[in-house]
Amino acid sequence: MAKVSESAAEAASTAAAPPLTSASAPPSRPKAKHRLEIEGYPVEGLSIGGQETCVIFPTLSLAFDIGRCPQRAISQEFLFISHGHLDHIGGLPMYVATRGLFRLRPATIFVPACLRDLVERLFEVHRAIDQSELKHNLVPLEVGEEYELRRDIKVRAFRTYHAIPSQGYVIYSVKQKLKQEFIGLPGSEIKRLKLSGVEITNTVSTPEIAFTGDTTSDFILDPDNADALGAKILVVESTFLDDSISVEHAREYGHTHLFEIASQSDKLGNKAILLIHFSARYTTEVG
Repeated sequence: MAKVSESAAEAASTAAAPPLTSASAPPSRPKAKHRLEIEGYPVEGLSIGGQETCVIFPTLSLAFDIGRCPQRAISQEFLFISHGHLDHIGGLPMYVATRGLFRLRPATIFVPACLRDLVERLFEVHRAIDQSELKHNLVPLEVGEEYELRRDIKVRAFRTYHAIPSQGYVIYSVKQKLKQEFIGLPGSEIKRLKLSGVEITNTVSTPEIAFTGDTTSDFILDPDNADALGAKILVVESTFLDDSISVEHAREYGHTHLFEIASQSDKLGNKAILLIHFSARYTTEVG
């Protein structure tokens, strides 16, 4: 059974950093209030339902969603937007503008393909308002489409079920492994085969991290989402946590209830599950 890490309103959040004195220096790493490490991956960010979500994996230089652009997100090279609600996309112009301010390379931003034109129009408006270039690379992805981030990392979009068009993302590690028939051969022979044009390796892709964004639990039942349900880490919304809000209410608004995750845990093959997007009705106070 998967190990569950609960992320309350401020879990994995970052504190405000002191003001920067130079616009030419990238933002310094703020002191974290809570920093998680899950299956070897440091995880930072903040997620409160209806207010903001941004989940950061700094060793991969990527972030999922950007409701208000926390400072730590600015240094991440890749950004994945799950859907168009403002608590998930509202900080996008600031993210791009601040990277430009610190002279960082233009970010690569992934969005559902249906949002491409709208996001470009969003940047056009902000260029006119801000009188700046707002350089970025926008990559629209359809569900099921893959994109190579680096030679050793790729992403694939998967279907989620929210109130508006949405999708999640699976991050894969990509490695070349020697084919079974060549294991045990001397290195000189393997080198000779490779130089002669023989394909001596297989490409092995392993799902490392899956991020759902906002969705009902129906994503668990989708047969095309096996990699998301088998990734080492599943970052999944759990907007409602107790019986003060019903499962039916959660589903009506396109969200997932903790009870649903618990009742379908037999379908989750993840090593760890990070719950995010708790409703603001919950607090971190005890007693």
